[in-house]
Amino acid sequence: MKKLFSACLLLFTSVSLFGQEEVSGEKFNAFSAVVTLQNKGISTIPNLTLGKPAVIFDMKLGRKLTFEPQFRFALETGKPWAMVFWWRYYGSAGDKFKITYHTNYSLSYKTITAYSSTGDPLELMKTTRYFVGAISPVYQLNKYLGIGAYLFYSRGLDPNMTKNTYMASFRPAFSNIPIVKDVTARIAPEVYYLKMDAKDGVFFNSRFLINKKSSSFSISGLVNNPIKSNISSEYSFLWNVGVSYTFNKKYEETN
Repeated sequence: MKKLFSACLLLFTSVSLFGQEEVSGEKFNAFSAVVTLQNKGISTIPNLTLGKPAVIFDMKLGRKLTFEPQFRFALETGKPWAMVFWWRYYGSAGDKFKITYHTNYSLSYKTITAYSSTGDPLELMKTTRYFVGAISPVYQLNKYLGIGAYLFYSRGLDPNMTKNTYMASFRPAFSNIPIVKDVTARIAPEVYYLKMDAKDGVFFNSRFLINKKSSSFSISGLVNNPIKSNISSEYSFLWNVGVSYTFNKKYEETN
């Protein structure tokens, strides 16, 4: 698995670097923020799924190299579910081939019950830390269809937790699907292999997004189901729907 990841990383990096082109006169960076309300917080990593209503705040700052922090909270209690501090670099080789390099330092939170010396229950917040690296190449065949992959590695940084998590996925995406005037949909099915230390599994995942031209609101959803897995999880089949509001702002660099 380690050799496969290393070989793929070398291949995609070489293609991206040798095919990279500068866009002359590009002086604009961008800031965007998205707030999403979901009926159920879901992660493609089973033990990081919240399984309850959630609110997620996403931010993005930059152009080709971006900082994209994400803050996830349980909607009912306001307690943090996860905080993920992504850095991403968006590369390309021509108009059709794109590749994104990802890394993050993330924190995951879980409420546990402990007991005092007198036997009284105490509610504590357990925090686990992760360091992540990933690459995601995409070849865009046309405005409607793109073929992509996602290679992901996570290192657990605390004792008594999963140390090594690998993910490799195949990700086609169908975009600009017309529904009614000015309303389009995007559907992104995915099949991925997940290995968490000695346990592994194959999963099916699919996301959809519906938005209206010139509207800041969109509707999204996700389904996730294990095909074959021995990874421990509180949940098997998972689904959610969400409503998002997006804010975008461009600003010009000055010398």
